[in-house]
Amino acid sequence: MLIPARDVELEAVLWEPEGQVPRGAVLLCHPHPLYGGTMNSRVVYRAAKGAVEAGLSAMRFNFRGVGASTGSHDKGRGEQSDIQSLLEWLQERYPQLPLAIIGYSFGAWVGLRAARLDPRLKALVGLGLPIDAYDFGFLQENDIPSLFIIGTRDEFCPDQAMRLLAARLPSTSSVRWIEGADHSFSGHIDQVQTLVRNFLQAQFEGSPT
Repeated sequence: MLIPARDVELEAVLWEPEGQVPRGAVLLCHPHPLYGGTMNSRVVYRAAKGAVEAGLSAMRFNFRGVGASTGSHDKGRGEQSDIQSLLEWLQERYPQLPLAIIGYSFGAWVGLRAARLDPRLKALVGLGLPIDAYDFGFLQENDIPSLFIIGTRDEFCPDQAMRLLAARLPSTSSVRWIEGADHSFSGHIDQVQTLVRNFLQAQFEGSPT
């Protein structure tokens, strides 16, 4: 489907859990579009499956200029507007339910920045934070319950630098390292899906069913 989003239209796919009312809704943000990132990224797809297994509706979408989405890449500025528009769409569809964001790589940088201080959000998940390319220092002031999943061999997230950031994160945030995983979580994608599912189940346990 195409969703109007201020100055663009965004291509999106919405999955809802079968046989139950969703506990919440999560928006998934894909990797850098100039390097082949789309909503069909394997990591994004499997994270969405984990969210649905946790009882949430999951929306994958293409940022502006990707796939059938109109517009063009905007270096993270217009992409934050894309996220805000889709959060508004999800809130209209599920007015009584809390929301969450999952971002992978570039999608983590854009999604987590757009999410901070947003009272609609109950949980955040960041996958493969590319801290070599972007400043994630803003996470030190984030009080939304958050999970960050990092491979110990992530070529864009040096282990020592990530551990320094992790030490500065608030108590509402947790970091899970997957031993031997690279930035694409090759050979470890099942662990990502499980960690996402378990985290969201815990955060949305008291939400409506």
